[in-house]
Amino acid sequence: MGKSVVATKDAQALFQSLRSAYTATPINLKIIDVYIIFAAVTAIIQVVYMAIVGSFPFNSFLAGVLSCVGTAVLAVSLRIQVNKENKEFKDLPPERAFADFVICNLVLHLVIMNFLG
Repeated sequence: MGKSVVATKDAQALFQSLRSAYTATPINLKIIDVYIIFAAVTAIIQVVYMAIVGSFPFNSFLAGVLSCVGTAVLAVSLRIQVNKENKEFKDLPPERAFADFVICNLVLHLVIMNFLG
């Protein structure tokens, strides 16, 4: 067998194991994952749009991208805190983690709105 056939089988085995492991993930973590992907895709779309059209109001472009990236980072933090398998945050109630997420998002977007000018 060639190396490409072995690599293909290894890749298929890897994707199958990732898929089976992800099916055991709780639904609330999957929702957070979709939100993170949405924020990242929105940032990528903004960067592509800036590359095509131009960046005349550059501070607006930066505010939009930083808003998406900051929201994604805060959502990753929320996912880490809410995950039941993470033993570091076992004493932190999920309501507290979500409240921290909301307050940090409010502060982030107040700074972003101020940055818009």
